[in-house]
Parts: sequence; structure tokens; C-alpha cells
Amino acid sequence: MQHDEEQPLSGGNVSDGVVRVGNTVRRPVGPWTPAVHALLTHLHEVGFRAAPRPLGVDDQGREVLTFNPGHVVWPDRFSLLGPAERLARVARLIRDFHDAVQDFTPPPDAHWNVLIPPEGSDIIAHQDLAPWNLVVGGEDEWAFIDWDTAAPGSRLWDVAYAMHGFIPLSAHPDRQRSDAGDRLRIFADAYGLDEAERCQLVPLLGRRTRSMHDFLQDQAVRGNQPWATLWAEGHGDAWRSDAEYIEHRQEQWARALLAS
Repeated sequence: MQHDEEQPLSGGNVSDGVVRVGNTVRRPVGPWTPAVHALLTHLHEVGFRAAPRPLGVDDQGREVLTFNPGHVVWPDRFSLLGPAERLARVARLIRDFHDAVQDFTPPPDAHWNVLIPPEGSDIIAHQDLAPWNLVVGGEDEWAFIDWDTAAPGSRLWDVAYAMHGFIPLSAHPDRQRSDAGDRLRIFADAYGLDEAERCQLVPLLGRRTRSMHDFLQDQAVRGNQPWATLWAEGHGDAWRSDAEYIEHRQEQWARALLAS
């Protein structure tokens, strides 16, 4: 029997042991894998296709997922999301996921990989909806990957994190956008946030971003990898700077989101 060659998959910050085999992806398992597979199975059963489909565990004990063809947006292809209609598509895709997961009942013994305590727990959130986890393929082949940190959270918790990455809301001079407020409004409109949700979101944008800095700092103190390495490489400084950038412009975000 001929076996397809394993191709290591790079990209992102945590990709050790992730390989492509034919039309599948193989990844190390964790205590959370059965719950994540139940989640992904549910999403496909209710018609949400913008996520890998779980195919079980292989003879090496790795989880097996369908391979999503296309290109990961971050860092070299962010221009794919420059047009307003493509940013809106991301927002609608996230809304479709949140609607699809609303009726998901986790297994009674579900174990989730909770990295950062969320604010709210009305859904099982992805927790890392960002350009580094979006694969853009053909017209009907956009998909979010890396669901291993899915865990109880809230719609707004997911949305605040996604807005940081997809607008983007960044202090880095190469990523700052003069139209950040406009893109924030485009995202909120496409997702379908109501006025009350927009009011809640404004302060959450900074808190959700700062939570990433605090998480990395805590993990670095504990010496936990790969987070300690990311902290040493300056990722914590980047998240702190972005949080300060967002917090100092709350009035600007409020005007953009709440303008009639």
C-alpha cells in the first residue's frame, strides 16, 4: 500500500508536528481533541463548511483533518483582505460560525484548551479568529483553521479579537490604517452587531487585546513553551502596544461604530 509523503506545514506560531498527508492534515492530539472534533462535526452537520472536517486519529496517534486548500492570509497575503467586500466576507463568515455553533451541545466529558479566561460563555468560541488562521482558496473555499483552542466564550469576545487582526487595529507603523474606523464599521455592519452590542464592544476591543499580552507574560514567567519563546521574541510588547493604541482611541471607535 502506497502512502502519501508527509509535508511539514509551517506558518503561525505553534505548528510543530503539523504535516500534510495527501488531502489531510495530521496534528498532535491533546485532551481537548475529542471535544474539538465533536464541535467540528456539528458545524459540518449544520452546513458550516468553513472549517476542517475531522477524520479521526491515525495509527501514530495524530488527529486527522481535511486539508483546506488555499493561502493563509498572514503575513504575506493580507492585501487579499484589503477590499471592503472581502473584509465584510470575513465578518459574515464569523457570524455564520457563531450562528452554527449556537445549538452545539458539548460532550458531557468535554475538556477544552482554555488559554485565556473569556468574558462571557454563551457559545463555544474559536478564540483565535485571526489572519494567521484564515485560509483563502477559491470562491467557496475560505476556511478558518487551528481550532485546538476553541473553548467556552462569547460572540463579542471572538469578534473583538477578530477585529484586532482583520481591521487591523495595530500600533505598528507598517500595519496602521487611516481607514481603521471605516473598516471597523464595515465589519460590525457585515456581522450584524446591534447598538447595544456595539456599545459593549468598544471597551472590549482593548481588554481582549491586552489579555494576549498578559497571557504571554504569565506563561513566560512560568517558563511554558512555546509562549516563553514568543515573549522573548517581542510578541508581548507588540500586543501591549496594540492594546494601548486601541485604548487611546476608544472615542474614535465609538464614533465609527455608533454613527447613525
